[in-house]
Amino acid sequence: MDSTRPTVSGLPEWGRCAVMGVVNVTPDSFSDGGLWFAPEAAVKHGLDLVAQGADLVDVGGESTRPGALRVDEAEELRRVVPVVRELAAAGVPVSVDTMRASVAERAVAAGARLVNDVSGGRADPRMVPFVADAGVPFVVMHWRGQSADMNTRAVYADVVGEVVAELRAALAAAVAGGIDERRIIVDPGLGFAKQAPHDLALVASLDRLRHELGRPMLVAASRKRFLGRVLAGPDGTPPPARERDAATAAVTVLAAQAGAWAVRVHQVRPSVDAVRVADAVRAAAGADARGGAPEQR
Repeated sequence: MDSTRPTVSGLPEWGRCAVMGVVNVTPDSFSDGGLWFAPEAAVKHGLDLVAQGADLVDVGGESTRPGALRVDEAEELRRVVPVVRELAAAGVPVSVDTMRASVAERAVAAGARLVNDVSGGRADPRMVPFVADAGVPFVVMHWRGQSADMNTRAVYADVVGEVVAELRAALAAAVAGGIDERRIIVDPGLGFAKQAPHDLALVASLDRLRHELGRPMLVAASRKRFLGRVLAGPDGTPPPARERDAATAAVTVLAAQAGAWAVRVHQVRPSVDAVRVADAVRAAAGADARGGAPEQR
């Protein structure tokens, strides 16, 4: 398997699958809504994630869980910008998780170095022109519509083929809008307009997705519903989101083996360890192919 990982212009080169820690400045996110809602708590959490090994921190002020309704622009700005500013001032590489160009603009001005838009620029027509002008890296995710009704859009004849085709179209639109392709990251959108079998098929095809799309890939499986379905007990009840971190780390290993650019996770340390193990195994395999002992680190 080809395990080379393409780099993203404008961000550090980690030489391995990076780990992006999640800071939800929301009262209603599916996994940890409300825990870090106060700005001071959110900043402390972001710094804690870095101390645990996160390479960058993704700050978002709007839940995108299935069925979630949108917050207004002023509230999203109030939640996000102070946290981005404080973390960036502390030297943390910060990503802003938003579908609004106005929030992205204020966050970048406050120090954010990457825009992670789950709509890939389709929710706000001003997003792609802003990102193009700002010259910052941009995540283009597979997206079929807003969270309020996205479950009704989870209909596929060939989920992997359709996700590839739709991401190619979104990637082309971003490039046509002026974004440098070298700054674009793709995300298959696990859990967005998808049921558990769709998500599992995409995880099984991460290597194919990366090769066919030809861009660095972000994998965001952390604590999501499909993992809950896999871990469900005999009565079919899935464990709570916060009890899915071991399963998340398992997907991190698969993503790292497939050459993903980064994983986006709530609990950082297990995925940092998973990446280290996957990288050590890859190095050992390379050394064995060359007929030598792996380098000790």
